[in-house]
Amino acid sequence: MARLKITQTRSKIGGKQNQRDSLRSLGLKRIGDVVVKEDRPEIRGMVAVVTHLVEVEEVD
Repeated sequence: MARLKITQTRSKIGGKQNQRDSLRSLGLKRIGDVVVKEDRPEIRGMVAVVTHLVEVEEVD
């Protein structure tokens, strides 16, 4: 199964509560944080909420 490399590129300050919650659930706390997650519908949904705050790459 593919994996996603998610990098936080912008601040959560000023964002809505659901966006802040999604970043926290993904394991992102500050700008520059990187996490690698399995490519699952739940993860894709959280990323879709914060697409303007993160960069996503597919890795194997």
